Amino acid sequence: MAGSPNEDPEGSRITYVKGDLFACPKTDSLAHCISEDCRMGAGIAVLFKKKFGGVQELINQQKKSGEVAVLKRDGRYIYYLITKKRASHKPTYENLRKSLEAMKIGCGLDRLQWEHVSAMIEEVFEATDIRITVYTL
Repeated sequence: MAGSPNEDPEGSRITYVKGDLFACPKTDSLAHCISEDCRMGAGIAVLFKKKFGGVQELINQQKKSGEVAVLKRDGRYIYYLITKKRASHKPTYENLRKSLEAMKIGCGLDRLQWEHVSAMIEEVFEATDIRITVYTL
């Protein structure tokens, strides 16, 4: 089981689950933040790299900060939100917003404040039927 969802306010697009992101249904798309250099050398990015590979495919897409690279694996889409130029740089809210808008997350190692990020997600996706599940350990 992926985890148990927390109660959310009525009408919220975001469901919060404490559990393993990779145990979610195989029909769900996944998303996480990376840098333009596609290093993925720390945090959950390492797990994405091991599970889905495709680093050269991502590099070949030549995406810049504020854009989104995409891999398709076993019928599921994996979105790589480009939120900074290099792995050693810090992301910005502006680049995160641009990446989110381009695909109509960055709080762990990236140190963005979840209050701002969750508000952005709600705003960007408010006029859609897209439901978002946020996993935490």
